[in-house]
This record gives sequence, C-alpha cells and structure tokens, in this order.
Amino acid sequence: MDYSDNLWIFATLLFGIIIVPGMDMIFVLANALAGGTRAGLASILGIMGGGVVHTITGTLGVTVLAVLIPQLFLPMLLVGAAYMVWVGIGLMRSTITVGAVEGSTARSLTTTVWRGFLTCMLNPKAWLFILAVYPQFMKPQYGSIPRQALIMGLLTIVMQFLIYGAVALGAGTARDVLTGNARATIVVGRLAGLLIVLAAIFTAWQGWVQFAAQ
Repeated sequence: MDYSDNLWIFATLLFGIIIVPGMDMIFVLANALAGGTRAGLASILGIMGGGVVHTITGTLGVTVLAVLIPQLFLPMLLVGAAYMVWVGIGLMRSTITVGAVEGSTARSLTTTVWRGFLTCMLNPKAWLFILAVYPQFMKPQYGSIPRQALIMGLLTIVMQFLIYGAVALGAGTARDVLTGNARATIVVGRLAGLLIVLAAIFTAWQGWVQFAAQ
C-alpha cells in the first residue's frame, strides 16, 4: 500500500466518524437554529480548532512511538485497530436516534467559537479516536511525520467544514432528518460502522505484513 492509498483509507474512515450524529454535530445544529447560519459557522470554527489540537496530540504520540520506542509501534497499531473494530461493530449493532434539538439562546460569535472548541476538546470519543487511529496512518516509511500530520490535519478540517457546514446551512432540514427520521440516522450509523471495521482490519493487516517483512 502506497501513501496515496493510505490517505484514501484515512479519509474514508474520517468521513465515517464525522458523519455519525454526535456531540459536535448537535452543537452545530443547535447554534444554527438559535443564531442562524453565522452562529452555525462560528461553532464549526471552534470545532475545527479542537481538531487542530487533536492532530498535534496525535502527531506527538506517533513521533514518540516511531523514534523513541519503535518496538511498541505495531502493538499500538493492533490495539488501535481492535478498538476501532469494537467501535464499528457497536455502531453496526446500535439503533442511533437523536432527540429533539433545543435551540439555545443567541450568544456572541466569539462565545460560540469558544464553546465549539470546548465541545470538541471535551469529547472523550474524539481523544480515543486519535489514540487509536493516528498510529495506523502516520508511518515512518511514508516520510516526514510532521508533513503527514499536516496533511491529515487539513483533511480533518476540510471534512469537518464540509459535513458540519452542510448541517449549518440546512439547519431546518437537518433537524427534521436527525429528530424525525430515526431510520435515516440508524442507517447512517450502521454504514459508518461498517466503513470503520473494514478500514481497521485492512490497516492492521498491512501493519502486520510490514512487520513480518522486516
């Protein structure tokens, strides 16, 4: 598997994670309903800031594994892959539903950005995702780790903006889909779970093959 294939798998996995309704998406929707499109976009800006911090944290962790204790790289990759399979199976078996979204009172755009940042930073699933996924896709054989981190960080920000931006721009429709069509959210969650399982199995297999060839 070359670097471009690696990025495609990461992007697919990232899409599957972001598209599932969760804390970040509901925060964007609530702000867009309460304060309009500008408030929705401001909340996205805060969430994107959280994504930058996650990327930096993941990069530091991978650098430590690759440079200081490389013998732990494969075990970390396999543990991360196992965790992602567990998450994916959980999504495939779940019946995701979203309760009514309550529009909060209008607040300043600066406050909305800050709260979006905190929402992303305090999301435990986001931190687990970083710890489990980044070691699978940032690999020394693909060149500079910081360069790989920059590309993955940009992909994360772009994906967040496109998906959450669509939610903010179509807040009314998004609200009806999320709260009034349980089947739609269940289907989205299960398809995302399948993507996560497939990507995790493939990256774990690639890591094992590379380790065996050394």
